Amino acid sequence: MIAMKKLLYIIILIETIAACTPSEKRFKIGVSQCSADIWREKQNAELRMGAYIHGDVDVRFAAAYDSDERQVQQIDSLVATGIDLLIVAPNQVQTISPAIDRAYDRGIPVIVFERKTSSKKYTAYLGADNYEMGRTMGEHIAHSLGGRGRVLEIHGLEGSSPAIERHNGFADAMKQYPDIQVVATLQGDWTEHSAHEAVQQWLQSDAGRQQASAGIDYVFGHNDRMAIGARKALESLLPTASLKATRYCGIDGLPGPEGGIQQVIDSLLDATYIYPTHGDRLISLAVAILEGRPYNKEELFMSALVTKSNAHVIKMQNEEVAEQTAYLDQLHMRADNYLQELNTQRIIIVLACGAIVLLLVVFTLFYLYQRGKITLRRQRVVSNLWNLEPQEPAEAAGESTAVEAASSGAAEPQSAEPQSAEPQSAEPQSVEPAVDDRADAEPVDADEATADIDSTTTSHFVARFKEVVESRLPDSELSVEDLAADMHLSRVQLYRKLKTITGSSPVELLRTARLNRGYQLLLSTDKTISEVAYAVGFTAPSYFTKCFKDEFGQSPTELKQ
Repeated sequence: MIAMKKLLYIIILIETIAACTPSEKRFKIGVSQCSADIWREKQNAELRMGAYIHGDVDVRFAAAYDSDERQVQQIDSLVATGIDLLIVAPNQVQTISPAIDRAYDRGIPVIVFERKTSSKKYTAYLGADNYEMGRTMGEHIAHSLGGRGRVLEIHGLEGSSPAIERHNGFADAMKQYPDIQVVATLQGDWTEHSAHEAVQQWLQSDAGRQQASAGIDYVFGHNDRMAIGARKALESLLPTASLKATRYCGIDGLPGPEGGIQQVIDSLLDATYIYPTHGDRLISLAVAILEGRPYNKEELFMSALVTKSNAHVIKMQNEEVAEQTAYLDQLHMRADNYLQELNTQRIIIVLACGAIVLLLVVFTLFYLYQRGKITLRRQRVVSNLWNLEPQEPAEAAGESTAVEAASSGAAEPQSAEPQSAEPQSAEPQSVEPAVDDRADAEPVDADEATADIDSTTTSHFVARFKEVVESRLPDSELSVEDLAADMHLSRVQLYRKLKTITGSSPVELLRTARLNRGYQLLLSTDKTISEVAYAVGFTAPSYFTKCFKDEFGQSPTELKQ
């Protein structure tokens, strides 16, 4: 009866704390970006701001870094986390469609933005008219050249809808001007580096050298970064005199010191074309779909050509918007601080009201432990692996006998752990595996310790062990013998000393270190579960997942949600 009453107190405490926990967001929206660049960084900031304005939207981001395979995996992973809606910019038209189809077939609304897909299974499309951008740029180049000249085109990522449509629009414009020659169309992938390399390789070919020697009047990059990459390559490889009349233009027209608008002002680009990001409108569209309100299935952003004549005005407008955005960010931070203070006050009240309940819980756990009705597991400290409290050395006669035998020159067992409660004459009952094996020596209860350990020596020893482990953590072949050698100890000595101080074996501590490092990598990086598993020394991601869930009560996938 006493135990039941105390358990009721525990339930009341849990319910009280849960009542003060902020409620779950109403909508969970997954955003799959095909790449990561300054254009998408701006858009992601707008998406976050839009989510904050709506107040009950949780936005989860994934960036594929121009990898079709990675984006397919990320879309499937976002769907598995239970998102309510998917926003996706497909890396290529064909390859990402199956993943989008799978999400749509599960009843998840899909917004395709900025880039198109071959699939018809989407809820809405939001983006700019890439064909019109390419056609307008072609017209601008033709008018600037007076209908006569030589143009070099730098193509965007092969298979992506913006690159296909911008090229088609540009090509259709050039058909109207037979005296303008497109000397080459080089393949890039939206990055400055890709355009630089494409131009270098072209100039090293016979055809490229011949075309370049005849002069290039204009370079059209499918985005600003590739136009700048082409400029750098041409200026480094061709005589300055032959480049005096060469002009460059691109698409994106981003604000900021490295954006296309500033590059037009600085005469690095002759023109650019603004491709709006509008992350806030994406969030508003997503919420409208989820709330069942009317929306347009196809919507195109308004855009504009930027030249020397209007670049300063557009820059001024963007700076004003940036100032207002910074002001909103400050208000956001102040509101967050206020909510944090309010939440802290609630926690203090709950803790004050629950102090008696907590004492009852402590006494209950102690009582049950003393009666042998439960077994307490040592809690692992995730934020600090080596925050270990010294313990007394174990009384096990077999262990001390094994150490004495080792120190006197007796042969050491190859892989058996010292036994804590068996006579020395008995054969070891278990074999300690390699560092990342599935089994480990049976833990010895720390309460069996009896001898004193000098605190300073212990601290130095633990610090040294931490240093050795951290330096070799990614080594999947690391063994206890290796650790002992690095510590200048025998295997038995290392095992006995660690067991005495921490209550855990070297294998247990090593596995804990790897799991905690994995936990930190999963939270702080975009690495996949497999990449994290190998980075911390596990030889199999499946075994890493099993150990991770045993340790933290949740799988790596659940942690990344």
